[in-house]
Amino acid sequence: MTIASSHDSQSDLTALEASAASARAGFACMFSTSDEYENALITARRAEGRYGSSFDWQPVVLGGCTLVLLGVLVTFL
Repeated sequence: MTIASSHDSQSDLTALEASAASARAGFACMFSTSDEYENALITARRAEGRYGSSFDWQPVVLGGCTLVLLGVLVTFL
């Protein structure tokens, strides 16, 4: 009888350890740092198109710099 009891205790202990491991996995976070979480969040939002600019400012800035440069050249020449 003690052998069966010992065997049951061992299987109960194994089942308990498996349940504890499963419970820990359920509460585990897939990100180890907040930087990883923020990077994944920003990547997901970019994929959704949330950070997309509706207007491309690069040609406007380039044109403005060109006009300023031309104005400086005309002034000093």
